[in-house]
Amino acid sequence: QVQLVESGGGLVQAGGSLRLSCAASGGTFSTYDMGWFRQTPGKERAFVAAITWGGFNTRYADSVKGRFTISRDNAKKTVYLQMNSLKPEDTAVYYCARGRQFGSGWHDDSVYGYRGQGTQVTVSA
Repeated sequence: QVQLVESGGGLVQAGGSLRLSCAASGGTFSTYDMGWFRQTPGKERAFVAAITWGGFNTRYADSVKGRFTISRDNAKKTVYLQMNSLKPEDTAVYYCARGRQFGSGWHDDSVYGYRGQGTQVTVSA
């Protein structure tokens, strides 16, 4: 069974940067699309970014477009989220989630079901 473990969160001032990592273990990684989501207390999860299995296609939420970059290293079984120009409204628990294989339904947020435990990102004003 695959396990997803996020890291890289922390406290940063507005305008700063963080790089999140999500390491997979115990299963196949390279054939699955991956996504990043975020959640704040009392709210449903919100889509942040997604990347197809080979890394050739990406998509972003409008709120992070131009500031965040998703990437992956299949040899290391890791997906990354580079976050620049952070804003206080980016404060949330960020977690990675696995989609389906080979791009199937990768535009559909609901297919990203299996997730890690998350990492807290706090952006101070």
